Formats: sequence, C-alpha cells, structure tokens
Amino acid sequence: MALIAVYPGTFDPVTNGHTDLVRRACGIFDEVVVGVATTGGSKEPFFSLEERVALAKQALEKYSNAKVRGFDGLLVEFARQQNAKVILRGLRAVSDFEFEFQLASMNRQLDSELESMFLTPAEEHAFISSSLVREIAKLGGDISKFVSSAVVQALKAKTLG
Repeated sequence: MALIAVYPGTFDPVTNGHTDLVRRACGIFDEVVVGVATTGGSKEPFFSLEERVALAKQALEKYSNAKVRGFDGLLVEFARQQNAKVILRGLRAVSDFEFEFQLASMNRQLDSELESMFLTPAEEHAFISSSLVREIAKLGGDISKFVSSAVVQALKAKTLG
C-alpha cells in the first residue's frame, strides 16, 4: 500500500520554499498530493484556484510522485479522498508552531487515522512567504529568487496589468 501525504495550503502563489518542501517530501512518501485550498479561511486569494493549481503544477512538474489538486471543504475529507495517511505541513518559525499544533490536534479529533508531520524549510527559504512575495511584486521588486519563472510572469501580469 502506497504511503500518501497531503501537503495543503493556498499556495498564493507557490514559492521556492513550497517547492523545496515538496522535493524533500517526495523522497519520503510514495506520493505527495499538493492540495490547493479554495480559500485560506478569512483571506481572499490573489490568484484564482485555477491559476494557483496551474502555477503549482508548473513549479512541481519535475517531481513524478507529486500531484496537484484543488479542493474545497475540510482538509480531513480531502485527505481521505486521496487515501492519504499523513498531512504534511511546513514550519518556518517558532511562531508557526502554536497554530500548526492546534490544527494537528483538531485534525486528529476529526480523523484519528491521519497523522500530521512537519518539515522545516531549508535555511535559504525560511523567510519566504507568499504574502511577502506578492507585496514585493506589487511594489515592482525582483522576486525571481523566491518563485519559479512562471510565477514571476503571472505576478507581473496581475500586478502590472
């Protein structure tokens, strides 16, 4: 039986930090399903779900055991649909831990068969966040060190035009 992990997020947009985490997870799991959430709770995404899925697929195309799928609704339901046993999350800083611990505990209450696992980013990606990338792009800054070329082009098209 394949060991499948779901890596959920809004990926608005997918960054090199996300890509690095998927790359490393692909070496651990038989399949990594990148679950692109319709929304991130109270925040309205900058890119549409279709755009975020397409950008993630482009950024992750070289990882044969990574799949990208959009989803709406409860993460545990999406994980069940993917036959996943693990919910994978990234921890960039200590400040992420309390929120992620709360989510992991709630998800365990909703489905005791799902385990949460955490990966920390490589040091060169620890400071990158989608919201910072969007802000830099909106202000005309160079984001090419933080995201794929497809994301650079998509952000330019959205912010300039």
